[in-house]
Amino acid sequence: MPHYPSEAYTPAGEQAPLSEYAGRRERLMDLIGDGVAVIAGATEPMASVQFWQNNDFFYFTGVEVPGAFLVIDGVTRESALFYHLSEDEAKDRGIPLGLVHDPAAATGMEQIGTVEEFEPYLSRLAARTPRLFTPHFPQELSRVTSATEEHAAWKRTVTDNPWDGRQNRQQRFVQRLQEKYPQAEVLDCSRMIWDLRKIKSKAEVALIRKAAQIAVDAHLAVIRSTQPGVQEQELAALFEFICGKGGAQAQAYVTIIMSGTNHPYGHYHRHDRTLESGDFVILDAGPDYSYYDADVSTSFPVNGVFTDHQRELYEIAEEIHQVCLAGYQPGRTLREVGADVAAFLTAKGLDPADKRFRYAASWGGYNHPIGMATHDVMRSITGPDEPLEPGFVFACDINIPLDEDFGIRIEDTVVITEDGCEVLSAGLPRTIAEIESLMKEKGLLQRMDGK
Repeated sequence: MPHYPSEAYTPAGEQAPLSEYAGRRERLMDLIGDGVAVIAGATEPMASVQFWQNNDFFYFTGVEVPGAFLVIDGVTRESALFYHLSEDEAKDRGIPLGLVHDPAAATGMEQIGTVEEFEPYLSRLAARTPRLFTPHFPQELSRVTSATEEHAAWKRTVTDNPWDGRQNRQQRFVQRLQEKYPQAEVLDCSRMIWDLRKIKSKAEVALIRKAAQIAVDAHLAVIRSTQPGVQEQELAALFEFICGKGGAQAQAYVTIIMSGTNHPYGHYHRHDRTLESGDFVILDAGPDYSYYDADVSTSFPVNGVFTDHQRELYEIAEEIHQVCLAGYQPGRTLREVGADVAAFLTAKGLDPADKRFRYAASWGGYNHPIGMATHDVMRSITGPDEPLEPGFVFACDINIPLDEDFGIRIEDTVVITEDGCEVLSAGLPRTIAEIESLMKEKGLLQRMDGK
């Protein structure tokens, strides 16, 4: 069961209270024992883009300063933060001035120092501890789907590339720790952090709910504006505009629009088609709000009217979706929810082993966890027989691939509650009648064109 902070939480639209970050650091201290954990923050970007902190560092600190280091001491039960930040730099980057003038109060850390003080401080701790912990997986930055997927991509395209072979930044950091402190064992704490991030607190759920509701508004805007002659590029731009207007700091991942012959490509995002009557669209898109993501998909016909074939299969997908949502209960397993789906399909004379349905009939509509990364940390479900816990956030994703120009995705961001589940992305039109009714309304793109 999750352990929430004792005080009530009122979402401020930005981040959790300092007590929550302190509680996260304390739980990591429990896991490292007499060791010391060292987490490097993200560095200043090389390109002219917004700086975003990496997810692990932000999870324990809530601090967005570039080039910072966090040290968590399991023996003294104290945390130390090291960074450079002048008042001018803070103003230029929009960083709270409290990090310059009163960093202890702004961060809740026991010790604050400069970057130059980081190495002497860590050297003193390394002299008396046998174990240094640090993540060995690449850092999760904005739009990184998960650390494990980033690791696989980096290995495939860089480390194992015979014409490259570079280490990623985190691998180099591990190597430097090993070189500087050969007397200490440098251990990977990635999975410890993943386990801590698995169950979301009330503060985290509130931020994901906000991200999901921004996604709902953006999906509604795109559905209203979809009609023959509209370009996918326009719809993608509209989605991002509505998200930004709602307070999102970025997109959780590139906006996916599948239409026409691009349906077989589950993450198609070239936005290179002009929509035609008869096309069917899958929109898979969600924002990042204060370092927390939402993942939402909708499916709808470009001309606003479902054909008989589209209607038949969409209704089955939506009914499966409802069976899954009804089945999510704390203590139940995804295999049990999948059995609910299989029973529903059998009752309708359909084969649960059919490739269109077999995933929903085995994992109960579950696709992946959601949190600070779109797929969040990939250790979050060990298998379909793990009991669901309150605070676990994930994608209920009914994905029915059909043929080269038609497929269905009905995807919501869902959290397990004490007595069932909450659809954090509630408010989307899910029935055919709701979708067709919404598509009769004038969209923002048409208003801009004076139509």
